[in-house]
Amino acid sequence: MQRVFVLDNQKQPLMPCHPARARQLLDRGKAAVFRRVPFTLILKERTGGDVQPVEARVDPGSRTTGLALVARYPRGDQVVWAANLSHRGQTIKKNLDSRRAIRRGRRGRKTRYRAPRFLNRTRPAGWLPPSLQSRVDNVQAWARRLQRLCPLTSVAVETVRFDTQLIENPNLQGTDYQRGTLADWELREYLLYRHGHTCAYCGGLANDPVLEREHVVPRSRGGSNRVANQVIACRTCNEAKGNALPEQWLAQLRASHRKIDTTRARNMEKVFAGLRPSLRDAAAVNATRYATGRALQTLGLPTTFWSGGRTKKNRSDQGYAKDHWIDAACVGEAGSAVRISRALRPLIIRATGHGSQQFCRMDKFGFPRTKPKPRQATVRGFRTGDLVHARVTTGKKQGTYQGRVAVRSSGSFNITTANGVVQGIAHRFCRKTQSADGYHYNFGGCDSSPTSAGAAGRGILAGI
Repeated sequence: MQRVFVLDNQKQPLMPCHPARARQLLDRGKAAVFRRVPFTLILKERTGGDVQPVEARVDPGSRTTGLALVARYPRGDQVVWAANLSHRGQTIKKNLDSRRAIRRGRRGRKTRYRAPRFLNRTRPAGWLPPSLQSRVDNVQAWARRLQRLCPLTSVAVETVRFDTQLIENPNLQGTDYQRGTLADWELREYLLYRHGHTCAYCGGLANDPVLEREHVVPRSRGGSNRVANQVIACRTCNEAKGNALPEQWLAQLRASHRKIDTTRARNMEKVFAGLRPSLRDAAAVNATRYATGRALQTLGLPTTFWSGGRTKKNRSDQGYAKDHWIDAACVGEAGSAVRISRALRPLIIRATGHGSQQFCRMDKFGFPRTKPKPRQATVRGFRTGDLVHARVTTGKKQGTYQGRVAVRSSGSFNITTANGVVQGIAHRFCRKTQSADGYHYNFGGCDSSPTSAGAAGRGILAGI
């Protein structure tokens, strides 16, 4: 399970400890709870201490970013904390589109005159759309938070999805430059991304999970090994095509009346014509990766950059399951030998924002339909999103509840717990355990271990 972060009495980070050790410190009165999520203790008497190197490894993604803290123990590298950070870029894009539609509609109506804007829309160097910038900001914010909770000494980040010219030996020249040990892994990763992890012929209709590199013109028939002559195909389609030339197989498919052959023929025409999926999304992801790398450099720690092909090779060689946080643990050269406990469960972090910044709601014509609302609604010292502990002693709702609160002006709150939403809890029964920080937390599992993920994760919080 996750290690527990530990701070000394000067709020300086120490090495994370095992949950059993954390319980002992709490039971003996030597420590107190500093933060609930991620769970952090602060020691009451100890100042300073010996620490081992800890490397923060990051696997940036379009929707989810993997985070892992790897301790460099003398006996080997070990993952002590991991998380999957889900971004809200799609939500931001949707909100911006809605706002733009309202503003454009307002310009077409007979309203008060507004002077046009000129020469005040310049964008600074390195500007990213808000939907992409939010991903960078989320990763940077969590990296700074982890730096305050753990003695980080270095950062390793995956900055490119595939690297066609990986340099392992600076003395390599010519064709040997592209024939390193990772060449096949980089090429396969590129092809998978280009075809969306789907068979280029049947589009997944064969339901075959095994994807392979396939030469459009077979090597045995004179086909080259260039990237333009390769696609990703499932094993079923690869065996069905065999070593037939594209025009021969296309003629066979057109003569068949099977649904899968009809789909293959339609896609084969595009492949044979040289049409390939657009890499526009890949360019956007790579732009975010580089921006993330630059943001992590602001931590002031030694930062190294690696490719996705190396990450995938490290994970496959060690037999680990596919997950964002596991990919983060396998980033870099040192990721080729890292131990991940089967009991480790990642923290699932979902960016939720701090509520809507819209001043008031609009009707279908773009006119205000509600009164202006306050930016931060605080009721009896509570705000929506705060983590609370409620102990109701009387009434129908008698019991103990822990979860995220939704405040109401009446002072009767709703609490979202692991078992559902409990409504109508009076504020006098609630005690805040952690202020809202714009993220929602949960614990997830991993396919590589049969242990229940939720029970292991919640044990850190509920058992201490």
